[in-house]
Amino acid sequence: MRRRAAVLGHPISHSKSPALHLAAYAKLGVDIEYTAIDVTVEGLPAFMAEVRSDDSWCGLSVTMPLKSAMVAEVDEIRGAGASLGVINTVAFERDGKGVRRIGYNTDVAGIVEAVRHAGAVSRPRAAILGGGGTSAAAIAALHELGSSHVDVFVRDASRAGDAQAAAAAVGISLALRPLSEVATALAGAELAISTLPPRAADGIAAELAGLPATAAGVLLDVAYDPWPSRLAEVWQGHGGAVVPGLEMLMYQAVEQIRFFTGGEVTAGVIDVMCDSVGLPRRVF
Repeated sequence: MRRRAAVLGHPISHSKSPALHLAAYAKLGVDIEYTAIDVTVEGLPAFMAEVRSDDSWCGLSVTMPLKSAMVAEVDEIRGAGASLGVINTVAFERDGKGVRRIGYNTDVAGIVEAVRHAGAVSRPRAAILGGGGTSAAAIAALHELGSSHVDVFVRDASRAGDAQAAAAAVGISLALRPLSEVATALAGAELAISTLPPRAADGIAAELAGLPATAAGVLLDVAYDPWPSRLAEVWQGHGGAVVPGLEMLMYQAVEQIRFFTGGEVTAGVIDVMCDSVGLPRRVF
């Protein structure tokens, strides 16, 4: 029986996940059909009921706005997802008793690997733009990188619950600050992670462009369409290293593919994944 996997979200037509996954499965020689399916928060329970009745499923990738809602649809959560309360991956484990749906958060590993590849220092002075579900993974990633404090810049502090819960869960101190202050703070950051939607940081970029250039650190902008973002252009113009969201997407997909196939993802597989979305091949 051909196995099925998919990325779920709303909207989803822009997703590069099918290209990454299908390239990997072709290289690995495994027969997994991987598609993008538009699912809203309201429609998720009904969709998951259909999934439970179909034995062909082997994995789900979960993007916005479903990362918190999916928590209620799985049988168990492991790893970083258990402490963060936000998951982006559902793996299907089979034994003699049936199928268990296991939730994971591979965004954390995706962020860590992406910024390390770009040369991020250990224990960086860090700033995060946005306080939603992806910011939770960013906070956990900063903890793995050795940071003990992070400034999180938000428009509405009342909607930063995911970020605050993540900081408490991993034991990192957090200061919520208004987004209007972020440009000046970015000028001194060794690592900045923007979790804002596409074009939402254009105004910040314009303000940053008017500040004196500094020896900037690493910027990860999780938005990858359009690319480069205006924020990325300004950051690079100030001498900093820029990491497109596609890098994070690729590295978190590597972890998902391990869960979905039960096998290893070699350097050769990562190279064809990079080829599929126009990223440079890795140097190992």
